Amino acid sequence: MMTSRERFLATARFQPVDRAFLLPVWAWQQTRERWEQEGMPAGLDWRAWADYFETDLEGGAPLAFHNDFGVPAMLPPFERTVISSTDEYEVFQDETGAILKQFTNDPKRCMPEWLEYSMTSRADWEAQIKPRLCADTPGRTMDGEGLAQWADSVKERDYPLQIWAASFYGWPRSLMGVERMSYMLYDDPALIHEMIEHLTDFRIELITPLLEKRQFDFAFIWEDMAGKGGPLCSPAQYREFMLPQLKRVTALLNKYGVDIILLDSDGNNDPLIPLWLEGGVTGLRPFEIAAGCDPVAIRRQYGKDLIIQGGIDKRALARGPAAIDAELARLKPLIDEGGYIPHTDHSCPPDISFPNYCYHLKRLAEVCRR
Repeated sequence: MMTSRERFLATARFQPVDRAFLLPVWAWQQTRERWEQEGMPAGLDWRAWADYFETDLEGGAPLAFHNDFGVPAMLPPFERTVISSTDEYEVFQDETGAILKQFTNDPKRCMPEWLEYSMTSRADWEAQIKPRLCADTPGRTMDGEGLAQWADSVKERDYPLQIWAASFYGWPRSLMGVERMSYMLYDDPALIHEMIEHLTDFRIELITPLLEKRQFDFAFIWEDMAGKGGPLCSPAQYREFMLPQLKRVTALLNKYGVDIILLDSDGNNDPLIPLWLEGGVTGLRPFEIAAGCDPVAIRRQYGKDLIIQGGIDKRALARGPAAIDAELARLKPLIDEGGYIPHTDHSCPPDISFPNYCYHLKRLAEVCRR
């Protein structure tokens, strides 16, 4: 019987496995609440969650660099200030400097509305944002003793260890919004170059001590830069602004023996895959089916050059056993070939019942073992 770590590495390298690596469950808070009402135990931590669902485990370095919505963590943070409130909603400035509107009775269950982003101009970047994104700010990283203790704690791990490596489009977009960034690519390209270079320097300076202390099994890059109609910038723009910095990060990872580099971006990213491969990325997730992604076709196109993760249409889980069986049959060739980590194509929404999710996992385990 393989450990989760052995299973992940073998799956990612197209080697024989006892079964495919199964990621822990992704589910929205509303979904967890529904499942608890339908019989799932409440209050499971990350290891108990994996044990309960009989999935594998993942672990990461204990360094947080962004909030739940992908905005880089500011240090020092902005002061959280309530601007106005009603019985229904609250308008406030959060710790990243953004102005948000959120339902008062539902603060953790859905994304807020962005009324204004943290950055609206070059002046904001230079005076408010850039000074808060410095690697040498006290409190930004673990000290020597803390780093050594953490490194010792993961030395004999039985799960794959990831390092959160970078974001090139995703972070600037989170700071200023899609519309403003789209204009800035034309109106102030020098600022976009400066931002991405600074954010890359920031990340490299923070992760290098970790890479020196412990061997990581894979790296993770977050972009979230596509919709149903395709990427939010053109391949030519990605090549000009983002690709050179991506290559810097993947070269650093390769230097320290990290050769499995997975990139996360929702939506349909097909036009960018050749650029990511050129930049040193080796895998992509989550292949949202509703956005027109087809992991089976992508495997035929790129073969063993690309690890595929995700691609199970979450809408099939909401429809029930027959749809689930058909969905897993569609993906079985990828499972059999290896280099594929089967998982839902994003977090499970609350229209998926607990019995349906459990049925999906049971059938998935059977397909993986065969």
